[in-house]
Amino acid sequence: MISLQLEGRTVVVTGAGQGQGAAEARLLVEAGARVIATDLASEIPAGLAAVPPAAANALVYRPLDVADAEGWAKLAHWIQSQGWQVDGLVNNAGITQRSRLLDATVADLQRVYEVNVAGALLGIQALAPLMASGSAIVNVGSVAGLTAHYPVAYTASKWALRGLSQVAAMEMGPRGIRVNTVHPGFIETPMTASAKPEFKQATLAETPLGRTGSVEEVAGVVLFLLSPLSSYVTGAEIPVDGGQSGHGAAKSVSDAMRG
Repeated sequence: MISLQLEGRTVVVTGAGQGQGAAEARLLVEAGARVIATDLASEIPAGLAAVPPAAANALVYRPLDVADAEGWAKLAHWIQSQGWQVDGLVNNAGITQRSRLLDATVADLQRVYEVNVAGALLGIQALAPLMASGSAIVNVGSVAGLTAHYPVAYTASKWALRGLSQVAAMEMGPRGIRVNTVHPGFIETPMTASAKPEFKQATLAETPLGRTGSVEEVAGVVLFLLSPLSSYVTGAEIPVDGGQSGHGAAKSVSDAMRG
């Protein structure tokens, strides 16, 4: 069996309390990595508490608001105090906002941007000094960042994250730090659970594989991009969307949601 070669590596995962983040943390632990899992809750969320540790300190939980620069600074200081370097960062934390173009406010854009874009920037700025050559950063985008999706604040944030990721790949490359982006489609998570049934039906109609994705299917791609197996991959954008973004698809989804 081929190993992902993640044994002994330290990876920070944001938004790890549930959904994709929890799956990423769980699979990383199973692959032998030490995971520093972060989320808003003051105590370890149930989804992480159930992760069986593969070794001592295999999963450590730290509360973090990704939009808080001081919180990131405290996390970086704590990691240094443990004598650890950071081998990987998964900027997974994100929020959605489903207002349409003519209804969205500037406050809507700012609130989503602070988490989805500024949160990733702050994470890179705080933890890159703790990274050596061979480290990797994975930013979690969305199929909305590849299309003209209808929720304008969320879509704009994910397009902005693409730009941030490309700049980071260029700037970090000379230091041997890789930066890539995954773009999930309709994945069964607490975030998508709040969407209207019409949204799911319209999205599935535009997904060539004809089904929703699982958090493990996204996590598997994230683990590959964190691992030395992808050592010559940087600046890449990988859709994990069942083929939805490959043929457009956004207009019929948008039309289905007009009411």
